[in-house]
Amino acid sequence: MLTRVRHCLTAVRPDLVRAAVFLRAAACMGMVAVSACTFTPPTRPTLMIPPAAINSATLDQYRDAVAKRIAERNPSYVLHGTPQAMLRSLVVVSFTVDREGRILASSVYRTNGDDEAESTALATLRRAAPLPQPPTKLLDARGRLELMEDWLFNDDGKFQLRELASPQSQTID
Repeated sequence: MLTRVRHCLTAVRPDLVRAAVFLRAAACMGMVAVSACTFTPPTRPTLMIPPAAINSATLDQYRDAVAKRIAERNPSYVLHGTPQAMLRSLVVVSFTVDREGRILASSVYRTNGDDEAESTALATLRRAAPLPQPPTKLLDARGRLELMEDWLFNDDGKFQLRELASPQSQTID
């Protein structure tokens, strides 16, 4: 049947046949060109988290030591007692320390938008520097350790660190 249609078209309109052959050839060449292309995503540096840094007692002990250092160096900002039921702010700070305990980078990771609380959290972290030296087994290949800590702020601007925090009040006064 196809031969009969082709023969019929050739007899009637040879220019249509040439156009069809050209389109078919162009489509085949396009498919060949596309099939030869591959997409290779750019390589991202692999983040190597030391196994000891994942849910270990050593990491918990180091986080506790860091929280105590921050509290010791900032006594006028630390809340003693029970945090209020509805906190003024919760500021999560991400920071990186080197093998000597120096803070290489710090930034607010999560917040409710309270600029004063954010500034206080970052300033109290900087004031606590240098932090205790992290255990070697927690360091990544570059000799660094990334941590996060939560600053829990009461209305009066005083905070507790989640690592050391007392249970919150259950009633709103």
